Formats: sequence, C-alpha cells, structure tokens
Amino acid sequence: MKLLLLLLVAALCLTPLQAQWLHYPTPGIPRTADGKPNRTAPAPRTGDGRPDLSGLWREDQSGSGPAEKAIAAIAPQPWADALSKKRKEELFKDDMSVLCQPFGPRIGETVRKLIQTPGLIVLLNDDLTYRQIFLDGRPLPSDPNPDWMGYSVGHWEGDTLVIESAGFNDRTWLDGSGHPHTESLRVTERLHRSDFGHLEMEKTFDDPKALTKPLTVPIKLELDADTEMIEYVCAENERDRQHLVGNAADELKNAVAVAPQILSEYTGVYDFRPPERPELNIVLTVTLDGNQLMVDMDGGPKRPLTPVSETKFFFLEAGGSIEFAKNDQGAVSEMVIGAVEGTFKAIRRNAP
Repeated sequence: MKLLLLLLVAALCLTPLQAQWLHYPTPGIPRTADGKPNRTAPAPRTGDGRPDLSGLWREDQSGSGPAEKAIAAIAPQPWADALSKKRKEELFKDDMSVLCQPFGPRIGETVRKLIQTPGLIVLLNDDLTYRQIFLDGRPLPSDPNPDWMGYSVGHWEGDTLVIESAGFNDRTWLDGSGHPHTESLRVTERLHRSDFGHLEMEKTFDDPKALTKPLTVPIKLELDADTEMIEYVCAENERDRQHLVGNAADELKNAVAVAPQILSEYTGVYDFRPPERPELNIVLTVTLDGNQLMVDMDGGPKRPLTPVSETKFFFLEAGGSIEFAKNDQGAVSEMVIGAVEGTFKAIRRNAP
C-alpha cells in the first residue's frame, strides 16, 4: 500500500471492506440508554481478579498526536539515519507494506484483537500475523532464531501488563520513515485498561546499535465495538510495486514557486473519513510557515508539501501527492490524496 494512504489507514487500524460482520452488535457489553457502547463503564476483570484486556481495539484519535510527536523524536545512529534517508529518496519502495511482509515491531503498529487467558495472551492482526505473550513465568530465549514478530513474555505489575519482547530479525523497519533496527532490539510494552472502552499503551524501543537512546511512544486505544476484524491479505491481487518507480529527486525537479497568497488559500482543517468506516475521522491540518506549506495528521509533527503546480503538491515524507480543489464559489473545498490505489478526498471544514 502506498505510504501516504498507509499513514491514513493505519492510524485507525482499518482494513479494506472485504467481508461480513462489519456492523454487528457486540454481545454482552455495557451500553448507554441510547444503545451505544458505554466506554466509560468499569473495566472488566477475569476470574482470577486480573484486568481483562480482551477485545478488538483501534487507535484513539485523541491520543495519536502525542504518539506522532514521540515517533518524530527518534534518535538514530549515523548509519541508521543515512539508511532512512536513502529509503526516503527511493520513495519507500521496499517498505513492508509494499513487499507484503510482516511489519514486525514497527513503532506505529498497535494491538488489534487481544485474547486473554491466565497463562497466555494472543494478539491477532488483520494481516494474519499474530503474537503469543506467555504469562507462565518463562524467560525470553537466550539464543533465539531471529523472527519477524519476535518472542514475548509478560507479567503483571498491579493492574498493568508488562510485555518484554526480543529475538526480532533485522528485515523490518522501525517506522514509516525507513529507520532500521538490528537483531539487538528489545521492546517493552505496558498496557493498562483504564475503563471498559479505553486501553493505554506505552511502548519503549531500545536498540543501542541503531538508536542513540531508547524511544518511548505513548498510544491510546479505544474499544472497536459493534464490528469485527476482517482479514487483509496484502499479496492478494497486489499491483502497487510495479508503479513505484523513480526517486524523490525526480519528483523534486518538478518543484515550482507558488506565491504565498495562493498557498494561504489552502490552509485549514480537512476531515478524511474512510469510505468503509465513515463514523471515523482523521484530521489533517494545513498551515503556512513562511513560504512553506505544511500538513500534520491528528496533531502530529508538521511535514512539508512541495508544490509541483499551483494546486498540486508532492508529499516527500510519504511518497504521495496532495491536490487542492475548489467548489463552484471558487473556494478551496477539499484535498485530493493521491496513492497507487487511487484518489481519496478529505473535505475542508467550513468551506463556503
């Protein structure tokens, strides 16, 4: 999947519309008087008194800004920084999403479906990958065969589940910007269910061979009720990679100068609602910094847009394009996001 679209889709843990059960009431959950899930009800507990973390989860939009800012603070070793820049120049054509390979311990990846038992927790992802977290007291393997998803053990600290993971291969990326990691990577996750509908996660990535210091990313998750996880097989009818040609330098050669007064017309807030989940919303904010147009997603770091015409911009950080369109009144009314899969619209708020 092209990186620009992936940024939007992965932010809400969405998958393409492919099968049944996308709209089916989740049985046995607390509800408000109007029948909606009561996400502020008390968190459930298992028979042994532990918090029950089971459920289908997606990233809470109100918590994505801090996570994005934490990811932007990654401090790579010089060789890792150089490799990230090389991958960006190549428009991320070897990203896991393009190669249809497991994402592994990528910083932006979160819990999708969690199934809890007293001695084992299973994490299921819609791309058919999974993780097993053993709670039976075993240590991490001392000399593991490097794996895509690593090896995980967990223990409870009060009502917080602590997961320690290691044994990853070095073929996956740490983030969407192409930062690498080595087989020395260790990941620590702390999960706490504050109430029925909210799960707080803190992930720390420690790899002295690739990072100058550990990186801790806070993530907030919300129970995804009244729906179900549907499988997504990336390699099925995959047609993206053949179109990922050229490099960033080729795109930047087409850059043009656009007057600040024209750029200022595009500033504002745009709402992207995935067609298959219109109740969800990703907020894209466009601002002007001097003569540079910038965009951020849900309050995350601002990223530059390079104009290739007065209305169309190259998004280097994601290897995609953004074009602004006007309505019949001549006012900017929407943002058209270009990806290999097609075009997707984000509607401008308060457009005339």
